[in-house]
Amino acid sequence: MSQALQGLLDLLDLEQIEENIFRGQSRSAVVPRVFGGQVAAQALVAAGRTVPADRHAHSLHAYFLRPGDPGAPIVYQVDRIRDGRSFTTRRVVAVQHGKPIFHLSASFQTDEDGLDHQTPMPAAPDPATLPTSHERLRGYGHLDPAVVEKFLEAREAVDLRYVEEPPYGKFGEPREPHSQVWFRTNGKLDDDPLLHVVLATYVSDMTLLDSVLLAHGRGGWAVGDVVGASLDHAMWFHRPFRADEWLLYDQESPTSHGGRGLGQARIYTQDGQLAISVIQEGLVRVPR
Repeated sequence: MSQALQGLLDLLDLEQIEENIFRGQSRSAVVPRVFGGQVAAQALVAAGRTVPADRHAHSLHAYFLRPGDPGAPIVYQVDRIRDGRSFTTRRVVAVQHGKPIFHLSASFQTDEDGLDHQTPMPAAPDPATLPTSHERLRGYGHLDPAVVEKFLEAREAVDLRYVEEPPYGKFGEPREPHSQVWFRTNGKLDDDPLLHVVLATYVSDMTLLDSVLLAHGRGGWAVGDVVGASLDHAMWFHRPFRADEWLLYDQESPTSHGGRGLGQARIYTQDGQLAISVIQEGLVRVPR
C-alpha cells in the first residue's frame, strides 16, 4: 500500500467521541476549502459505524451547506432514523465551528436476491494504455506549476486516468459534454465492503462536473475561468465492487442553467458490471 493511500485511510478513520458522535480531521484540497468528497466519505463512515455489519450501503443523498475549514476538525452527528427488518436508515450532520456544513442521508440493506438487469458498459480503452495523472499533468505548460502540484498531491492515493483531455488540458472551444475516467486506489484494500464504498464516494466528487465545463469550453478552477462548488450529491450502489480494482467512471452533463450545472454518471467494473450510479449538481459561475 502506498504511503499516500495509507494517509487517506487514516483521514477517513474517524474517532468516536460519544455514542453516535464522531470526529474527523481535515486537510486542504485543490481549492481553499475541504474537499467535498472527503466530507461525504467521512459522513458515510460515521453512518456505517452505527449499522450492523450484514447491512451494506445501497444509497446516499447529501447536501453541501457551507465550505469546510481545512484547518479544523469536523464533528459528525449520527441520527439513527430507522432499523427495519431489511433496511437501515441513518442521517448525518457534519458540524464545524458550531454550524452544519454538510448533511447526509444513507440507507443500508441486507443482501437478498431479486430481478437483475443493467445498461451495458460503454466502450472505453484499456486503462493500462492511458497516461497517468503525473504524465498528463506534467505535460501542460499552460498550468501554474503550483496548481499542478496541488492536483498531484490531491490524487496521490488514487490512480486516476482520463480517456480524453480533461477540461483544463484543452479548453476554449465547446466539446461533447461527456467524460470518461478510469480509477482505482494506489494499493490494495482489505475486504470490508464499506471501505470500498467509502473510497468510491471520495473519488466520485473529483471529476463529475467536468462534463459541464466541456460543454462550454471552460478549463475550470485549475485555470480560473469558472468558480464553483458541489451543491448536492447522490449515489446508488447496485452491485459489489472493489475500489482497488479498475472502475470506469462514465460521466455526462444533460443541462446547466442559472449558475448551476448537472452531472450524472455510471461507474462500471472492468468486466462490465454496473456498480454505481451518481448524480451531482454544482455551482458553476463565470467570474465577472
